[in-house]
Amino acid sequence: MQKKPFVTKEQIEEIVKKYPTPFHIYDEKGIRKNAERLKKAFSWNQGYKEFFAVKATPNPFLIDILRDYGCGCDCSSLTELMLANAMGVKGEDIMFSSNDTPAEEFAYAAKIGATINLDDITHIDFLEKILGKLPETLSCRYNPGGVFKISNSIMDNPGDAKYGFTTEQMFEGFRILRKKGVKHFGIHAFLASNTVTNAYYPMLAKELFELAVELKEQTGAHIRFINLSGGIGIPYRPDQEPNDIFEIADGVKNAYQKILVPAGMGDVAIYTELGRFMMGPYGHLITQVIHEKHTHKEYLGCDACAVNLMRPAMYGAYHHITVLGKENEPCDHKYDVTGSLCENNDKFAIDRMLPKVEVGDYLAIHDTGAHGFSMGYNYNGKLRSAELLLKENGEVQLIRRAETPKDYFATFDCFDIYNKFDWNA
Repeated sequence: MQKKPFVTKEQIEEIVKKYPTPFHIYDEKGIRKNAERLKKAFSWNQGYKEFFAVKATPNPFLIDILRDYGCGCDCSSLTELMLANAMGVKGEDIMFSSNDTPAEEFAYAAKIGATINLDDITHIDFLEKILGKLPETLSCRYNPGGVFKISNSIMDNPGDAKYGFTTEQMFEGFRILRKKGVKHFGIHAFLASNTVTNAYYPMLAKELFELAVELKEQTGAHIRFINLSGGIGIPYRPDQEPNDIFEIADGVKNAYQKILVPAGMGDVAIYTELGRFMMGPYGHLITQVIHEKHTHKEYLGCDACAVNLMRPAMYGAYHHITVLGKENEPCDHKYDVTGSLCENNDKFAIDRMLPKVEVGDYLAIHDTGAHGFSMGYNYNGKLRSAELLLKENGEVQLIRRAETPKDYFATFDCFDIYNKFDWNA
């Protein structure tokens, strides 16, 4: 698969006249097209709903695009809940999936009517003490332990994950919740991350559907929805084939019809909580090369750094890089592409083959639409970049301004030095 940027060198040269690099830019047309495909793929399930994983890209302009296609919000913290509520997202369109949850976050989730997804059996009593009475609808997060395999390939290791109820705790938890007045139940699981295979969701669905049937038969619980969560990945590397969402949805449908329908559970809604799949490919980090360094290796120094895109430094993750304007030139030069942090892992790429790069060239770092800007931080006093939206009509809209030094020092307002800074420096 050839990775092509959704912006050209000429577009970026025009954009930087108003918005200097680095910045994240998102492709409205791509986001809409993908959301429409997802909705169509799962249209066989009457109750289907995508709860966008806000953690991936917490920008209200982008979330509003997804809301045009019926998407809700999957929130994992108080501020994400506040964002969804402020945007006018209705309580039933908010899923609250958190762990090690503070009392005030459970209380706020209940206050705005969000569906709470419990991460641990001990949270049942914890939630009851906070609210006085449990909501009529609750969900429980499932972790079967061990490893999650597709054929002979290990996809991930749930047994090492801190999340979820064990199998035994699911049955015990459902019984306890029924006694405490809960009438409607959900099941949630996230057993593998960023899978680039059409088999993951159908395999997960089969496991959860079989569990749902057993829970209904043994506890009498009414299971309203099954949440397949996230895990559908994107092809970060050019040699990877993208997932086929229609094939994935058909696989889930087959499992649904074989397992749930015969058990009298043909009314169960299917939910998803996709983040990376919804936004990842439709974002670029645009950065300019400002230095070359010729020492033991060849280095390209950029005006972006790991605070703008943490994944390569944190995980060694691959993000494809296009030198804008040189898309058709041979990749015959080897570089480390770096930022300016005082950390040696501040590298977007190591030993990456690119065309000959000059100072002043613009780089488009691909697939930053999810877990890109949102994982930013302020180490070394670095400031978060702007976020821009390339609209369907070709216009560019600012959807989050870049931070300024005044933003960085704002939490120092309790010290008398706050008013001594030169904000015009």
